[in-house]
Amino acid sequence: MSIVSDAPTPRKVELTDEEIFSSHIDGKLSVELTAPLETQRDLSIAYTPGVAQVSRAIAADETLADRYTWTNRLVVVVSDGSAVLGLGDIGPRASLPVMEGKSALFKKFAGLNSIPLVLDTKDPDEIVETLIRLRPSFGAVNLEDISAPRCFEIERRVIEALDCPVMHDDQHGTAIVALAALKGAAKVQGRELAGLRIVISGAGAAGVAVANILLAAGAADVTVLDSKGIVSAERTDLNEVKVDLAARTNPAGRHGGLIEALDGADVFIGVSAGTVPEEIVARMADGAIVFALSNPDPEIHPEVAAKHAAIVATGRSDFPNQINNVLAFPGVFKGALDAGARRITEGMKLAAAEAILSVVGDELAVDKIVPSPLDPRVAPAVAEAVAAAARAEGVTD
Repeated sequence: MSIVSDAPTPRKVELTDEEIFSSHIDGKLSVELTAPLETQRDLSIAYTPGVAQVSRAIAADETLADRYTWTNRLVVVVSDGSAVLGLGDIGPRASLPVMEGKSALFKKFAGLNSIPLVLDTKDPDEIVETLIRLRPSFGAVNLEDISAPRCFEIERRVIEALDCPVMHDDQHGTAIVALAALKGAAKVQGRELAGLRIVISGAGAAGVAVANILLAAGAADVTVLDSKGIVSAERTDLNEVKVDLAARTNPAGRHGGLIEALDGADVFIGVSAGTVPEEIVARMADGAIVFALSNPDPEIHPEVAAKHAAIVATGRSDFPNQINNVLAFPGVFKGALDAGARRITEGMKLAAAEAILSVVGDELAVDKIVPSPLDPRVAPAVAEAVAAAARAEGVTD
């Protein structure tokens, strides 16, 4: 039923344990000075007695902290370690290498200072209260690897409590890049988003956000599956988030599981830790698009998916068409901070997706539906688009 892709067969980049672990020795972050500390005069300016003058000025006018400290441009990457990559609940300490990596990417791609903050609690009240108490120390919050459905409540409450940009990247970073990639794939095929029958496997943080942004962008036929099957209005075992999702998706009223959902579908977006057998992918429509985004192990191996799908993407860096959040979050936060935004809106996320796709330009192809995560043009383009959207929506200071 499906066609074989003309795209080149993906070739895996081999990584050794030695190079992986050696690159993480002593962590991936350090603090660098922005002012000299070579002489007694330098010390007197940077620390006592000179620093007291700056502290007095901030005490008299707290807004001066934005100019004379790093907080205005500092992003904290916050996690409780409860939903790390595809590894699950591995705890805050084991999650720290991931959070360090995230902070490193903020610095590399957006020039933003960032520090990881892992919390030894899964209590939403305690997480929210901790961030409220720490608010004078940072300028934005990147929530990371917090399990659903707690992540929805935590993000909502942190946004309400703080007057700064807050985004749960597992939700919205994934959604932004998935939208950009799907628009790119559709453009390669000469198709429109509204005409695609889309199946999303996973109704957790990423799955819900991907469904929401696709609907906001004009997708008309989106079906979402959780571990028990298609999320539909007739089910009585849905939590509040899934009840809302069921009311806005599955317009054909489909029932069953992955087989029923993918039969004849145009698009598969996997954001779960599950697996998809090859024979089910083979039941998809001609010209199928497969995004197997689970990390580190995709729902279906890209080489297998490419036998049946016209366009294949994963979340991994060792295959073409990497749908990687690094295409979104550095530029999103930079744009929000550049504009002095108090929050990150849906319009800013949609603008980010359009900016990512715009970078590909004439290079768009079945094996390049989004730019490389290493493309230096991406973060500036996203930041500019996000800042413009924030100003247009009136969410700036």
